[in-house]
Amino acid sequence: MRRAGQGVKLSRGTGAGRQWSAALSVGRLSVRQLLTVSRPALWVNTVGVLVTGLWLTGQLFTPNPAFWLLLLYLTLPYNLLIYGLNDLSDQAEDALSPRKGGWQGARLKGAERGPLLRWLLALNLPFLLALALLSPPAALFTLLLSAALFAGYSLPPLRFKSRPLLDGLSNVAYALPLALPALLLGRPLPWLALLALCAYSVGKHAFDAAQDEGSDREVGLRTTAVWLGLSGSARYAFLWFVLASALLWPLSRLSALSLLLVCGGMSIRLWARPSTETAARLYPLSILSPWIVGGVSGVQLVYLLVRGLY
Repeated sequence: MRRAGQGVKLSRGTGAGRQWSAALSVGRLSVRQLLTVSRPALWVNTVGVLVTGLWLTGQLFTPNPAFWLLLLYLTLPYNLLIYGLNDLSDQAEDALSPRKGGWQGARLKGAERGPLLRWLLALNLPFLLALALLSPPAALFTLLLSAALFAGYSLPPLRFKSRPLLDGLSNVAYALPLALPALLLGRPLPWLALLALCAYSVGKHAFDAAQDEGSDREVGLRTTAVWLGLSGSARYAFLWFVLASALLWPLSRLSALSLLLVCGGMSIRLWARPSTETAARLYPLSILSPWIVGGVSGVQLVYLLVRGLY
């Protein structure tokens, strides 16, 4: 485990490895460090949601250039915005969190703040300008609203992360890309699926934040998990997962049941054994939950589209 305050580091390697590391480094951050900050294991929350949104329009494919530019944007650039701002703002909490400094997020050094911010702007602004030219106003507004909610979660003066309940409610930003394909293509919005994903996102935030309750409390951060306690957070997350399942039920009973089984089950487990250790052990299942539930939903959607039943 890395000591508090230690930044994300590359192994030194020898010969060609050092040359590649030097070639890929710009400023004080390497490509590997940028990827660590952007948490590729979580890209499914942006890319997967956008692709599912396309399938919900009744299409498996679209030649629309704005969609493909948006798909590329929702990989490294957008996730660097989400998690880079979070890491820049949470250095005190991250220094106390044993899960930071690896695939679950970076632990930044002071000297890495400037390069990260420059990379964040350099990768996001060109995409946003291009999408502003190619996208309908409603799609652009939805994308900017999602980005603004993520920025407001981490940055003052809003700093939703330190406001109980608002910290999780602001995470509906994860659901908004589901609406973008419909807005780009002029199709009806998938309201039930969108509302279900909003509810799931709020519940997932409450569950995931439970493992940081101790470090957040120690630095004086007042989150939903700190306010409700671990048992209360588990119950709160469970209610949101039940709501998400209920909203999914008319669309796909199998998807609704898989969400309730996976996400409801892990909430009940934390409810029964409320500790940060339990939350940390269950976190990998929480990471997998979008893959599991999304996989069930995606297979069904693709099957219906191929058969011409959707």
